[in-house]
Amino acid sequence: MTTRIRVEGNQFIIERTFGAPKDLVFRAFTEAEHLKKWWGPHGWTLTRCDIDFRPGGVWHYCMKCEDPAQGDFYGMESWGKTIYKETNPQDFYSCTDYFSDEEGTINEELPPCFTELEFVERDGSTTVINRSRYETAAQLQSVIDMGMEHGVRETWDRLEEHLAAVQSA
Repeated sequence: MTTRIRVEGNQFIIERTFGAPKDLVFRAFTEAEHLKKWWGPHGWTLTRCDIDFRPGGVWHYCMKCEDPAQGDFYGMESWGKTIYKETNPQDFYSCTDYFSDEEGTINEELPPCFTELEFVERDGSTTVINRSRYETAAQLQSVIDMGMEHGVRETWDRLEEHLAAVQSA
């Protein structure tokens, strides 16, 4: 399926329909055992994934490039910290995403974003709508320049593969 991405001012909006029920898709976004199997672009794995999915809870993770073919990225780690704001299981959640370090200290030099994810089920498939809002359009452009769009497309492709594997098991 196609990942639709658009930029509206300071918002980065991603939408994709997955051939899986909403319960499974939602769990894939909110449970460590699922996230470890698909989060990150091809060649990257989650080497740490601590998640406390509740309002005020934190997801702290590390993506590491384990693909030698990715040149300068090989061996690189990217740490992230998500703080959940609102959770409405299976339908919606919101959070603020930060770049961080291994201890969870927020990197103030890189822009955070406020994210809202909506899960809509129709005829056994689930559409995920992800709206990420930055303080300014310039901040959004800075993360786009870091390769965010390519990374998101590959990550959501991996999610589709994971959902298919779970359903066929």
